Amino acid sequence: ANIRRHPLAIPPPSEKDWPKDDEEDFFLQDPDRKRNVMPQPFRMINKLVMQVIESAMEIIERREMLQEEQKRKVQPTKCSPTAEFQVTGRANCLAVSGKYIFVGLSVGLAAFSTCDCKEICAWDAVKTEICALHASDLGNESHVLLAVDEMGLVWLFCFHKESFLLIKALNEVGDISKRSTCVEVVLSLGGDYAGVLLQGNTKAWLEIYQLPKDSWLREMEKNPGAAAGLACSERRPSCTYVVQNSSISHFLNTSLLQDSPVSANQTDPKLDLPVLLLTVKPPKPITGSSFESPLDALKEVDDSRMLGLGYNHLIKDFQWELQEAIFRSTYREYLEAEGVIKEEIPRHATFHFLLPSQILQVGPDMEVQPDVPAGIGVHWDGNHNFCLYLLNHPLNEQVDSDLKPDVVWPCAAPIACSAVSSCSRYLALAGEDATITIWDKHLGFPLSVTAILEERFIRSIHFL
Repeated sequence: ANIRRHPLAIPPPSEKDWPKDDEEDFFLQDPDRKRNVMPQPFRMINKLVMQVIESAMEIIERREMLQEEQKRKVQPTKCSPTAEFQVTGRANCLAVSGKYIFVGLSVGLAAFSTCDCKEICAWDAVKTEICALHASDLGNESHVLLAVDEMGLVWLFCFHKESFLLIKALNEVGDISKRSTCVEVVLSLGGDYAGVLLQGNTKAWLEIYQLPKDSWLREMEKNPGAAAGLACSERRPSCTYVVQNSSISHFLNTSLLQDSPVSANQTDPKLDLPVLLLTVKPPKPITGSSFESPLDALKEVDDSRMLGLGYNHLIKDFQWELQEAIFRSTYREYLEAEGVIKEEIPRHATFHFLLPSQILQVGPDMEVQPDVPAGIGVHWDGNHNFCLYLLNHPLNEQVDSDLKPDVVWPCAAPIACSAVSSCSRYLALAGEDATITIWDKHLGFPLSVTAILEERFIRSIHFL
């Protein structure tokens, strides 16, 4: 008898017994295996068709979900224009004051009425393009306008009884090589003050003007005939001004027309020129001290001014140089990798007109009105200090060429941007370290400090 001497063993699987990829789940597709597997290339075609169908279904489901989300959202009200007016040339900017809309055009200015959407008058005496425009209501049908043209000149106008009166070009000089360019203009609420940020070839500065609006109004009332005889442009067809029902949106739709000859009469009444109150220059880099003792440094402080700027110190030049050498030797590899940025004098500033508060204290002999700005707040790019300057200086004081701030608020990081609330009580300072601090100017202390996520740079900030 044949007797097996070796135990039975399970034979190893062969490659032909391995399940194919497309047959791994055949029992799910066809448990009873009633249908035969399709031969190639039909199996590949079937697989591709199924993939296309599945992808299409995913796209359909995704779009249906988006449509459901859109239906759940509150749809904004669509507003259509109710009236239009056309302007000559191209409209670059506009400003609304009282019942008038002032438009800066490619050639001059134009004024329109908000009541009947008709053009009132225009000014194009110098054939210049207006790029920025600010306006404020002075009362008695008078308005003050600040316009900046394409060359950086600042034009000061008084609009009275449907006529433009050119008062002065604030930064116009005879020598073109010495001309400064306007970077930014700010007109205070009520038209009492105007600020102009100027840049020259190598430097920048801020000029604050006091506008004699009371004398302008008196001159207009005294000479109504001269004001009525001011030239204005020919009445042209109506304008594009859109007023939405229960809405505060205004839309300006301009169309290009052929230029029509518009001229201005030169028989303007004589109005007082604005008074230059302050000239604010950017802070100088901190250098070595020449003081021999702390007493010498304290003697330079006049009426507690200049505190906080960092100029009154006892650090000598050689100490600065020694500290710089130690810093460079310690962090040499990082400085070589990133490069050394040389400290430069800033050329741009942000400034705000501020109403009276406990921080802006004025002398007892000076009259203060609650709705008239009492000072300005200025911060220069890359600087840590927010500087406050009083506007109510005695008339006998001369404009200081090296004006010092009355109050200094140092910050931990360079100030990136700032904003003042409409009531002028709250001040928001955003640093380059993405930290926002809200100050109460009346009380003089911070209300809140908010840190934004890292690696964020705040470019603008606004009160709502």
